[in-house]
Amino acid sequence: MSKPDVKILTAAEIQQMLDVSPFNLFLGLEVIKADPATQEVTMRSPMRPEFERRPGSKQWHGGVIASVIDTVGDFAVGMMVGRGLPTVNFRVDYLKPAVDTALVAVSRVRRAGKSVGVADVDVFDEKGALLAIGRGTYSTLEAK
Repeated sequence: MSKPDVKILTAAEIQQMLDVSPFNLFLGLEVIKADPATQEVTMRSPMRPEFERRPGSKQWHGGVIASVIDTVGDFAVGMMVGRGLPTVNFRVDYLKPAVDTALVAVSRVRRAGKSVGVADVDVFDEKGALLAIGRGTYSTLEAK
């Protein structure tokens, strides 16, 4: 968990960090909730034509979903350690196609240790159907 001398990031601070990254701006990620008590971060990403698997299909490309999972997991662990983190590993299981919907990703921190952090991420459509699940591992070591 977080150390007493570590500043926990707020939802506004996470949003500011997202908004300085051209890639994250392209994803259109919006922080809906960042709760250090439950160690959960929720973000939303709207559908755009550039995210379609095939033009006109309105079906999300899996690579974009994976990017959302990685980013939301990163900032969930990052919320607890006070900064964005490099990804060590992550995986995703696609359960159902995401079609003509925004994505809502909910990440729960499983560990925020001295060297490694782990977060699980569930991705839902706007009606609450579970579309994908992922797990990210992030380095929490201080940069030298």
